[in-house]
Amino acid sequence: MRVLFVANVDFALLHFILPLMRAARARGHEVLGACAEGPLLDLPRAEGFTVLPVPMARSFSPSANWRAFQALRRVIREYRPDLIHAHFPISALLARVAARAEGVPRTGYTCHGFLFNQPGPLWRRGLSLAVEWVGGRLTDTFLTVSEEEARDARRLRIHPNPVAVGNGRDPARFHPDPAARAAIRAELGAAPGEVVVTAISRLVRHKGYPELLRAMESVPGAMLWVVGERLASDHGYDLEPDFARAAEILGPRLRRLGYRHDTERVLAGSDIFCLPSHFEGLPMSVIEAMLTGLPVVATDISGPREQVVAGETGLLVPPATVEPLAGALNQLTADAPLRARMGEAGRSRALALYDEAVVVARTLDLLGL
Repeated sequence: MRVLFVANVDFALLHFILPLMRAARARGHEVLGACAEGPLLDLPRAEGFTVLPVPMARSFSPSANWRAFQALRRVIREYRPDLIHAHFPISALLARVAARAEGVPRTGYTCHGFLFNQPGPLWRRGLSLAVEWVGGRLTDTFLTVSEEEARDARRLRIHPNPVAVGNGRDPARFHPDPAARAAIRAELGAAPGEVVVTAISRLVRHKGYPELLRAMESVPGAMLWVVGERLASDHGYDLEPDFARAAEILGPRLRRLGYRHDTERVLAGSDIFCLPSHFEGLPMSVIEAMLTGLPVVATDISGPREQVVAGETGLLVPPATVEPLAGALNQLTADAPLRARMGEAGRSRALALYDEAVVVARTLDLLGL
């Protein structure tokens, strides 16, 4: 079978779609990818995958989306896939409409977070719901990464049979590693007994960085490592003033590490993982941290509250708040045995629920691959 996997940008294809592409090829299928051009496509192309450039815009711009839609139709006409598996709301809608227009036999969609659950103006949330509702009627296999979103899809009649497949990461890559821990801490200047809080995500407002940076002002016993960058396609609030203020106040306790390919080493050198997002699907970074044996401080929102068992594998705090976040970080910073217990429980939970091989196999089975 010829399968076309569609994402929005290179970051998404590399981090979310590539494991599916590898597994589908291992099952004997011909695999193609399509997304906006970018440097992170070097890896899948080096592995022999054909990744076709499509000018996805990650916006509601009619002109930009028309260009992307026409490009998708050209790709479909040329390669004639038997199945299109699309990801992310706008790129997935365009792919499914193009699939219908070009007579593709089957379509699948994986929702990584409904945009109508994201804080924002009512018109934008309504438009996002409309996008999902239309797309659902063009979808044969409708998947979500979280149970809560599957319930939303059913409740809002987006699709009659949504299935939550979860997310997964490779336990062989993400695990406790004393040697990597010692090396990365020496490299980044963390003393042996110093507590390191790590955040890994794109540098956008809804990941909660203003709250995290403010909270760290009240956590004197820890330093903060921030891994990630702002993508060229990211819009909205500029975090640089928040980071500039934090750099003045936190000084050497704040380390901005940029985009890194060795996040497993960074996590191995950390003591606490923090993701205070306002909106998520089922974040991969939380899974990576849990597999590495870290306690997780996250917000009590869809996705993270499925992953983190409050008081057992980590702590949950209200979104967009500073004091509860600071309190949770201080609680863990001051209690090494608690960190160890929560980290061990989190790793056991992640191994049981979020093993990449299991999640990917189930996804391909549901897609009929």
